[in-house]
Amino acid sequence: MSTVTVREAVETDAAEIARIQRVTWRTAYQGVLSEQALAELDSADTEARWAEAIAHPGSRVHLAVEGSFVVGFCVAGPAPRDDVADAHGALPADAGRTGLIGTLLVEPRWARRGHGARLLAAAAAGLRELGADRGITWAAETDAATLSFFRRAGWHPDGTVRTLDTGEGRLRELRLTGALEIPLVE
Repeated sequence: MSTVTVREAVETDAAEIARIQRVTWRTAYQGVLSEQALAELDSADTEARWAEAIAHPGSRVHLAVEGSFVVGFCVAGPAPRDDVADAHGALPADAGRTGLIGTLLVEPRWARRGHGARLLAAAAAGLRELGADRGITWAAETDAATLSFFRRAGWHPDGTVRTLDTGEGRLRELRLTGALEIPLVE
C-alpha cells in the first residue's frame, strides 16, 4: 500500500496544482462554469497564480500525496473581510479569528481515499496555529459532494449566499462554517 501524507506546497509544486485544478474543474464543473473559464485554466497564468498563492504570507497551500503522486490540495488562511461579513457588510465579533478554506480539491481518480479529510484536518490545524477559532468556506449550491463532505466534518450553511457570474450564467454559492477542531472524516 502507498504511503499517504499531507505536506505544505513549495513553489515548484505550482504546475502540479494547476494541473489538478484543470482536471478537477473540468470533471466537477462542466456545465456549471463557462467554456471560456475552463479554457483559461490552460494558460501559463494559472501556474503563475499558484506560485504566488504558495508564496503569499499568512496563507498555506497543503498538498495531499499518495506514494510519489500529488493528488489534491487545499488553500487556507485568514478570512478576508468580504468573505466573513454578512449580506449587509457587517462583521461578526469573531471576524479576526475566522479562517478561510479557499479551495479544497482532490483529483477525481484519487477520490474516496481520505485525501480530502486529511487536507481539511491539516488546513484546520494550520488555521488554529494562526489564531483562528472557526472556519468558513464557499460551495456551489449544486455541488452535493462538497456540501456532504463539509457536513460530515461538522460544517453547515450559515444562511449567507453569494452569486458569481460565470461568463455564461450565474453560480450560487453557500457559505459554510464550522469548528476547526476537526475529526478525521474519511
